Amino acid sequence: MDIHGKVRGVLAETVRDELGLGQQNLSEEDLMRALRRRGIIDDVMRDLSFVQDMPSREVISATKASKHFVEKETAELKKLNIDPTRRYLYMQILGGKAFLEHLQESEPLPGQICSTFTLHLHFRNQRFHSKPVPCACEPDLQEGFLLKVQMDHLGKGDGSKMVDAITMLSIRDPVHMVLIKTDTSNETTLVASCFLDWRSVLSSPNGRTSSAVELFGVGSEAKVLVGILNIKLELLPQLNQTLTQEVVNAQQTLERQRTAEKERLFLVYAKQWWREFLQIRPSHNTKLVKIFAQDENGVNRPVCSYIRPLRAGRLLDTPRQAARFVSLFGFEKAPVIGGGGKQEQWCTLLSFLCRNKGDCEDHANLLCSLLLGFGLNAYVCVGTTAKSVPHTWVMACGTDGTITFWNSITGDRYIHKSNNPDDPPLLQQPKPTYPYRTIGCVFNHQSFFANCQPLDAVELCVFDFHDESRWKAMSEEAIMTVCAQGSTTSLPPFPPLCASTIDSAAASNEIELEIRNMVSEHRKDLGLATVWDDHLSYLLSPALSAYEMERTTGISCGNEEFQDAIRRAVPDGHTFKGFPIHFAHRNARRAFCTCLRSPFCDEIISCRGDHVRIAVRVRVF
Repeated sequence: MDIHGKVRGVLAETVRDELGLGQQNLSEEDLMRALRRRGIIDDVMRDLSFVQDMPSREVISATKASKHFVEKETAELKKLNIDPTRRYLYMQILGGKAFLEHLQESEPLPGQICSTFTLHLHFRNQRFHSKPVPCACEPDLQEGFLLKVQMDHLGKGDGSKMVDAITMLSIRDPVHMVLIKTDTSNETTLVASCFLDWRSVLSSPNGRTSSAVELFGVGSEAKVLVGILNIKLELLPQLNQTLTQEVVNAQQTLERQRTAEKERLFLVYAKQWWREFLQIRPSHNTKLVKIFAQDENGVNRPVCSYIRPLRAGRLLDTPRQAARFVSLFGFEKAPVIGGGGKQEQWCTLLSFLCRNKGDCEDHANLLCSLLLGFGLNAYVCVGTTAKSVPHTWVMACGTDGTITFWNSITGDRYIHKSNNPDDPPLLQQPKPTYPYRTIGCVFNHQSFFANCQPLDAVELCVFDFHDESRWKAMSEEAIMTVCAQGSTTSLPPFPPLCASTIDSAAASNEIELEIRNMVSEHRKDLGLATVWDDHLSYLLSPALSAYEMERTTGISCGNEEFQDAIRRAVPDGHTFKGFPIHFAHRNARRAFCTCLRSPFCDEIISCRGDHVRIAVRVRVF
């Protein structure tokens, strides 16, 4: 809006009017009143938007208008929760370059759906992500993230003191960056996962540093450069005294040496332990005893380091809800170029959460971490399925000796009853309900046990970990030297879970409307009219809620009320037919196409008759 022109016009008019009445000098109040009378001040205030990261703030004159300005600004600050007594790391992403895989891609036309890149960050229990940008050789990733360096519980008793450069030098947490590609059909791919040591900013004279971060591929392409991100780091507020580059380098070198030494000693111990395990029985070298596993960057890490007790805050309430949550992540084996068996890739938790899908190991590690957070004695089991395919699942040991297997991919639970091979042959043995054949080892964040029973069949297995003739344990102390939180710099920090950003009621309505339109169109193509019954649609809600509760808890309830309501809603001489189905995505078209493949659903949608009433209900959880 041409605000200057308007103000000038109003002032000229006011001066003419007021001075014409013989008033000699106009006060600021008079001018303000004139501007306000014409609604100009309100227009200006409505259109003012404040930049969020302004380090210096000044208040202009103390008129009523500027008071209004100050109030608005503090409200803006409150939203950001910036604490002037804390240190922040302001990290700017200034675009990417050399993403050569996308060299041939043309500029997307306005409104055209295209593949996108999204950058996810985790730093000291804070998670952020960028806006999705179109994939290109030079993707336009322009973002700023304000990362809190100083935690409120840091330096017992010194909570109010601002951390200095020396204290920050001892903060070893890196910034974990994960780049995800989402294609046009909403499938996600992990492009890169890298750790950024931000402490170089401590030695830069003005508290700012710019660098180009090289992103390498994942899995079999872990040594291949996929692109470069331009990054600028800045400490807020500025440091009074910076460190020299030598001091920062010396600290990083010292940390690397300590980590390398701890890892070397653990490797020596693991080799010795493995030799002892093979001495028990030579046949043990064929057992699935997994001590190390490769992450997405091709780094070999002890399996115990992939697990840590994880609390979901108020996001998940029960262990069974946690199992349901983990089972909704997509199941996908690590991609491999060419044939030749399975490509192994255990993902760090952040990569798994951002990609929203992973292999059975990723599911099992997350579920085990959540169950440990809920106070259960949980372990990840490595073994084979009934089809002799290597597999991982989760096991919880009850205080009364009950062993429960949790299938992390389906969310199913099985009680394990062990068969005694010395029982007389006529004695009826319990038939196993679980799909697992053999078990090689079990582990969690602090224990590792290898199965040294004569037969590794799950149904004959006795899960008494204190019995050294059945299970060979690794030293807990040795495991903790390389797997405990903060023990080595090479361990990726565990991110927290974040609440969903989806408004489930709005999403339910949206998908329901889309499916209604598709049903109407489909019936129109068949030459049929569609009459919607909104009352019947509403009556289907309790059924959807009951199905979800049954999936989560294993308990079904409310069926009598649902059946009674439906009987009352269906007129005499009419038949009710319903088709329930559930999806782990929000693509209405895909859902509708899947429904049509079922003959039951097709029969309902293409129903012909005199009084056909159709209802559809969608519920997003």
